[in-house]
Amino acid sequence: MRKNLIVATLIAAGILLWLLSGLFGSNDGDRAANPPPLAEAQPRETSREPVAVRARESRAEPRQRTLALRGRTDNKRTVEVRAEITGMVIERPVERGSRVEAGDLLCRVAVDDREVAVAEAEAALKRARIEYEGALKLREMGLQSATAIAQAEAGLAAARATLKREQLNLERTALRAPFAGVVEAVALEIGDYATPGTTCATLLDLDPMLVTARVSAGDAARLEVGAPVRAVTATGRELTATLSFIGNQSDTATRTYALEATLPNPDYLLRSGVPATLEIPTGEVQAHRVSPALFTLDDAGRLGLRTLDRDNRVVFQPIDIIEDGAEGTWVTGLPSVTRIITVGQEFVFDGQRVRVEQDEPMALSARSAR
Repeated sequence: MRKNLIVATLIAAGILLWLLSGLFGSNDGDRAANPPPLAEAQPRETSREPVAVRARESRAEPRQRTLALRGRTDNKRTVEVRAEITGMVIERPVERGSRVEAGDLLCRVAVDDREVAVAEAEAALKRARIEYEGALKLREMGLQSATAIAQAEAGLAAARATLKREQLNLERTALRAPFAGVVEAVALEIGDYATPGTTCATLLDLDPMLVTARVSAGDAARLEVGAPVRAVTATGRELTATLSFIGNQSDTATRTYALEATLPNPDYLLRSGVPATLEIPTGEVQAHRVSPALFTLDDAGRLGLRTLDRDNRVVFQPIDIIEDGAEGTWVTGLPSVTRIITVGQEFVFDGQRVRVEQDEPMALSARSAR
């Protein structure tokens, strides 16, 4: 028994010594298995040979800042011309797509006995006028009371009102266009029976045309009614408009304000509901034209360019894009004169000293085209 205890004690002591040996051993094996990060093994600032880059000097130019909004075209008015009296439709000279002028006939309801009613009202008015004039002569002779005079005057007024009512009913047999426009839809055919409120035709006012959009509160504060606006439709048509309305009540869901631009459309070629982009000038700024291929992001996710200071150290400059075109992108946020890295910007970091090879003046444009 004592012998077994001694053997067990010796085995335990050996295992303990083997475990403790790892705590006091060299760390070289661990470093070989887990090498330090590259940044620790080779500090950035101790690089012997500076990275070679190419740079281009850029000078700011005055540029008009524009606000781009997505919207759509919208006709100014849409009206459903409705019947005001009952009767059978006997004429409808327009079809869908017809262009009409103000006052043109859209539908005509049968006259029936309305002309007879007008003639009867005219005769009643003539009689009432004679009775009133006779009452006035009798008053001059002292043979007519004031009550009779008032009664004759009231009869004359009633006859005039009846005639006017019958004339209006006769005029209402013709449903006419309230303004110039295009017939979008027709609802009555010849032989249909119209009642008060029945739609004859739907009329669109396409001249002038509106381009509607939504704008944020910050942008709305920088805009003024009457400013020129450039509109580009989804079909590629470029139009010149005038800012005609900026809303004063924000939408409860989007917190944006309604905006309208008005443009002439005398030929009616521009249709309602076409997607369009509004470009509204908001002021002049100093901007640089650069290739979008040079854009990069910093650690915070900001869009910018890598530039060089006087000591040829890399400086990240955040930018704002104000205009994008085929010849390049106009940006703000850079000094008026700055050197932009055009080749090698992907391999350098902020604060690094580099070796500069100056770019040719047209090199950036040539690479952008490629």
